[in-house]
Order: sequence, then C-alpha cells, then structure tokens
Amino acid sequence: MRKKLLIAFGVLVVLVAVFGVIVALQPADYRIVHLASIAAPPATVFAQVNDFHKWDAWSPWAKFDPAAKNTFDGAPSGTAAGFAWAGNDKVGQGRMTITESRPNDLIRIKLDFIKPFESTCITEFSFKPSGDQTEVAWSMSGSRSFIEKAFCLFVNMDKMVGGEFEKGLAQMKAVAEAEAKQEPPRI
Repeated sequence: MRKKLLIAFGVLVVLVAVFGVIVALQPADYRIVHLASIAAPPATVFAQVNDFHKWDAWSPWAKFDPAAKNTFDGAPSGTAAGFAWAGNDKVGQGRMTITESRPNDLIRIKLDFIKPFESTCITEFSFKPSGDQTEVAWSMSGSRSFIEKAFCLFVNMDKMVGGEFEKGLAQMKAVAEAEAKQEPPRI
C-alpha cells in the first residue's frame, strides 16, 4: 500500500512539474486585434473613441451593467481623459486613461483592471482612410503572469474578449455611419 502511495505521489509530482514547464514556456506577451470597415470619415469614427462620454453608445461592456457607477476625470477628451467604472461581475472594476491621441490616426489607452482580477494592458484604436471608408483596428496587448499563462491554457484570450470587440466595432459602425449621414458633405 505504501509503495502504491509513493508511486502515485511521484506521478503527481511529475505531472505538476510538466504542467509548470508547459506554462512557463507559454509566451508572456499577448496581442488581440479586430478590424472593421466603417462608411464614415476618420474624424467621425475617431470622435467616438476619443471621448469616453460617447462609449455608452457602442461599448459592449456598457450593456452588461447599465447600473455600473462610472466616473470621468482629467481632460474632457483626448490625452489625459480618464474613465473609471465599478459594476457587476460581468464588468468588474477598473480604469482607463487615454495616454496618446493623434487626431484621426491613433488612440492609445492604458487599461487597468482592478476586479475581478488585477491586470494592466494597452488598448489601441487606429483609423486609416480607405476611399469612403475608415479601417478601424481595435487591439489589446499586455504581459501575462505565470497564473494568467496557466489560465490561458484553458481559456483563449481572443475568444474571451474578441467577440465583444466584434460587437463593439459593429455598434461603433452603426453609430458613426448614422452620424456621418447627418454631416454636411465635404468639399
């Protein structure tokens, strides 16, 4: 009996060690990117992202908890604009700060999650004119801890948030295209 327990313990130790090596060999850095073509000028699409007050119209996370407590600080829009939220289990708690805003080109945001887990990442939106369309790229990148790498062996980051990026881009498209129809034509 004692021999069987020692063998079982030895097998368990080997399995834990192999799992630890597999986790350690996973890349620490990640990047998720989703794209959309929006029939609106870059300035119209850019404005939807550059002002956190406008995010309620298109952000999928705003729909998860309409009762979330949201606060705005810093600049009204653009670089140094801040947005914090605290909500239900689906939205958790966190803070976003625009760290770079290049009109009609790029918005870079530092995204700090507080609950249900602490993590920091960078979110970027880039805007490229393409005929009468604007090509929008929404990305999220960061580094994962050992625990996060282990978690990602079982849960794909892109599957976890990618669907929400797609919903958000579709909603942004609807909002920006409706707004573009209301704008006078550019000469």
